[in-house]
Amino acid sequence: MKKSKALWTALGVAAVPAAAVVAGSFYFYQLAVARAPKKFLDGDPGLQPNPDVQTETTSSRDWWNSQSFEHRELLSGDGLKLHAYYLPAKRPTSRTAILAHGYSGDASVMSGVSKFYHEDLDMNILVPDARGHGRSEGTYIGYGWHERVDYLGWIRQVIAHDGPQAQIVLHGISMGGATVMMTSGEDLPPHVKAIVEDCGYTSVRAELEHQMKRMYKLPAFPMLPATEALTKIRAGYSFTEASALSQVRRCRTPMLFIHGSNDVFVPTSMVHELYEACPADKDLLIVDGAGHGDSFLIDKATYTSKVKEFLSSRLTEPAAAD
Repeated sequence: MKKSKALWTALGVAAVPAAAVVAGSFYFYQLAVARAPKKFLDGDPGLQPNPDVQTETTSSRDWWNSQSFEHRELLSGDGLKLHAYYLPAKRPTSRTAILAHGYSGDASVMSGVSKFYHEDLDMNILVPDARGHGRSEGTYIGYGWHERVDYLGWIRQVIAHDGPQAQIVLHGISMGGATVMMTSGEDLPPHVKAIVEDCGYTSVRAELEHQMKRMYKLPAFPMLPATEALTKIRAGYSFTEASALSQVRRCRTPMLFIHGSNDVFVPTSMVHELYEACPADKDLLIVDGAGHGDSFLIDKATYTSKVKEFLSSRLTEPAAAD
């Protein structure tokens, strides 16, 4: 009797932390993966806008709001209606930039880069709302993994619209950077001429492990594996398989890697690991003093000059002159 009571007591004690881990996994899934407002990011010191670039941000937003975008739709492989904004160049061209925004944003946060491609490089632009964001359907965020398949669909749509002469550039920032890197490891058509990734992470697991330590002072185990298991059930992917690092190892498309030297949200060390892993034609730009997602705004002249230089030998139509 005493042994039986002791056994049940021990099981009860063990069940308390197990229940806490299960409850925590649901909390972190809702916080990080489910489609929901991400208010916890509002005060993050690693994401605060630099006051020196507010004029540029306002200018690009005004430009975005003044454009007459075409609204495009794509049915994803798992039946979601995805939305994108399309703006043709001022003069007919076969060159299109497909842009990828970051976590918890929407297409409009790419307004500055969109303006650059459209106004300075005279390119068509297609700017999707990622699944689970903006006007696109979806109940979860794929951190670039499921989005990579969505972007293959957008690529096919551009080729169908522009024909065999289509030339495509992929450019993503933050989660968008991870998205285009994850796309790079797929069997891309030759119409995709170049990829620009800005401050993307090596893998979802590595990034979430970094954030659990940085934001919550928690070790990865056991909460991250528990949340990963729940994500596999609810969203159909694991954090471990969602690896930009694994994908860039299979990349055969020229890629420009960009990262801010002061990025603490996605550590700058990640871009060096990604760059070294990529076997394709490549280049690297570290923007001095830039935090997460700030490189374009902090040093626009260097950023745009580098992108123009990188694309100039990879697109048959020359980029616009400075």
